[in-house]
Amino acid sequence: MTAALRRADYLADRGLATAVHVALSLHRPLLLEGEPGVGKTEIAKVLAGVLDRELIRLQCYEGIDTAQALYEWDYARQLLHIRALSERGLADDTAVDRLFGPRFLQERPLLQAVRAGDRAVLLIDEIDRADDEFEAFLLELLSDFQISIPEVGTIAAEAPPMVVLTSNRTRELHDALKRRCLYHWIDYPSLEQEVEIVLVRQPQVSEELARTVVAAVQRLREMDLAKPPGVAETIDWARTLDFLGETALTPDAAVLTLGSVLKEREDIELARDAIDDIVGSG
Repeated sequence: MTAALRRADYLADRGLATAVHVALSLHRPLLLEGEPGVGKTEIAKVLAGVLDRELIRLQCYEGIDTAQALYEWDYARQLLHIRALSERGLADDTAVDRLFGPRFLQERPLLQAVRAGDRAVLLIDEIDRADDEFEAFLLELLSDFQISIPEVGTIAAEAPPMVVLTSNRTRELHDALKRRCLYHWIDYPSLEQEVEIVLVRQPQVSEELARTVVAAVQRLREMDLAKPPGVAETIDWARTLDFLGETALTPDAAVLTLGSVLKEREDIELARDAIDDIVGSG
């Protein structure tokens, strides 16, 4: 699995590759936690490509409910259908019952994934942003890969999709959800690993530039920042500097491009005040 992911330009360590392999082989959902920007979402995208499956993504947010995640009825089409039947004098109880059938059912990501089965990779992204009720709603799906729709019945996957859940740990997830998943924590990579990631993702960047940028980013992560930079920001910073014609990270170039790696005003000001130490760490 490590080699397959690497061919898709995703450098996974042995622990993550093992977790992915076991989850895929045993049809278990995989829960990935870690700091923002360490590659949790990206691995689901890469897996879809490696396995030649459709990627179905559910982006979680506060207040998400079944209408956004599972299904909803196409009320506009239902109303038009009733009007058409009424005009032709065909509106009876049987016709009305048919309004709540597959023809008028709008599939959302979870139902799409159940129907796609093992032809899909389902990404439930940032589950920690959703509320407790939605987390509880997911339990049936994660246990049995089936969904109950009152008007239709139970729809079960012929073969389970690959399910990847991600969490930035903004809140603690419930034990019931965790028990249904394999778990893996993705940490920041070592300096050498992060340099390699930058060079794989941005091959036009020189190794010297990549190394100085990574060293500076790792120094930034040691500071008291509101939002420490992830690997994605490291790649973006190296790409920006290369675009500007820089071959190594200097204090002047760093100050001009801090917006590529830091996204909070206070963090940028803090870094600017310590820029010599940050760049000097490389």
